[in-house]
Amino acid sequence: MRRQEVSASYRELSEDVEQVSENPTDEGGGEMEDHEDTSSVILPAVFLVYQTITDFREKLKHPVMSVSYKEVSLYDAPGKTGIAFYPGKARLLSCKHHYYDHIPPLINPGQPGDIECSTQRINYTDPFTNQTMKYALVVQGPRDVKKKELVFLQFHLNGTDQDFSAIDYLLFSSFQEFINSPEKAEFMKDCESSYSSWKFSGGFRTWVKMSLVKTKEEDGSETVEFKQETSVVNYIDQRTKPRSDQLFFVVFEWKDPFIQTVQDIITANPWNMIALLCGIFLALFKAADFAKLSVKWMIKIRKRHLKRRSQVMNHIS
Repeated sequence: MRRQEVSASYRELSEDVEQVSENPTDEGGGEMEDHEDTSSVILPAVFLVYQTITDFREKLKHPVMSVSYKEVSLYDAPGKTGIAFYPGKARLLSCKHHYYDHIPPLINPGQPGDIECSTQRINYTDPFTNQTMKYALVVQGPRDVKKKELVFLQFHLNGTDQDFSAIDYLLFSSFQEFINSPEKAEFMKDCESSYSSWKFSGGFRTWVKMSLVKTKEEDGSETVEFKQETSVVNYIDQRTKPRSDQLFFVVFEWKDPFIQTVQDIITANPWNMIALLCGIFLALFKAADFAKLSVKWMIKIRKRHLKRRSQVMNHIS
């Protein structure tokens, strides 16, 4: 009986020795495998943190443009539209408001007619040279977009020494502010510095369809810009006139009842990024805890194995 126990003990020891000899790096391999498992968990999480922060910075640098449309029935805001003409030697013959895209036939073209528009004449120095005096005729633009209100103006130029004849104009957003301003000259200088100017030629009827675009800046301020589409038709002049005589016809109308608002929107949400990073860091902590517990478990198994082998050796001895 005693001999059988000794034989069994020798057999277990031989198996342990063979197992150790066949796998001399089991313990080290276990630790390496544990490190590999930990790395496989940690490295993707670290990359995800880097990618999240990079995406957030890119979204801050490149905000998304948001465009919205507001429908209006009257173009009163931000204070009625103004049209500033720079006729030079040309003279305003008539100015009338019409509706529903209808303009009645001309009566006595080239002769003074009714001026039914709200107008103001102003002289001021050129804002770019501060030397040349400029003369501007300021007219209130159309308002009622639902009724397709339009403003029809006729100018007459008796003679010119230039090869081409044209009248400059610019659109600005606040005719009422111009009327109430005590410094109208400075007001027009600011308008000319801020808004673009266009031209319409003599011998034609130029039809201008306007649209309004508001842009909200990052500091909360708002800028206004006019866009326009023009169509030009030839005027068939049937008058007996000197060769240098020129007539100018221009129509202003709103294109549609929509005011376009443009603003930059930053799609990067810091709260979403913080929540994602918290989740990633939690995963990192769990991975670290897993690695720590794995090492403790391996040490415990190793001690138990050594203790068992020591007991076997003592028993044999």
